Amino acid sequence: MTIGSPAPAFELYDQNREVVSLESLKGSKALLVFIPFPFTGICDSETCAIRDHLSKLNDMDAKVVIITVHAVPVTIKWAAENGFEFPVLSDYWPHGEVAKAYGAFNEKMGAANRYSFVLDAKGVVREVINTDALGIHREFDSYTEALAKL
Repeated sequence: MTIGSPAPAFELYDQNREVVSLESLKGSKALLVFIPFPFTGICDSETCAIRDHLSKLNDMDAKVVIITVHAVPVTIKWAAENGFEFPVLSDYWPHGEVAKAYGAFNEKMGAANRYSFVLDAKGVVREVINTDALGIHREFDSYTEALAKL
């Protein structure tokens, strides 16, 4: 996925079994955060940082969605246990199809790599934030810095 290109369309179920689409995010800035494994230390710390600073992202007119290749029952439990008020989307079937469209799927592991896409209000990719290894988390400040440029 290259900066300046339209983000690939998607429709996925969230933890409330409601459909969230790229189209539904348009009109506001958006932060699409792919995570490899719910219920693990780094994924939990990254998403809890977003939860803890959600008002800052809301003040920047940014919608946030987390995307994992795990099934909806996993997203339901994970979101409930962590008090996530933003959509946690299941890219389970076809397995990782959205992650693949964004170039974030790790074929060897069968999970998403740590990629985040900052979109403008028209759904155009304006920044890609990722890490070189699954054991390295993304810094929350990189999200606010990227969104402030829009």
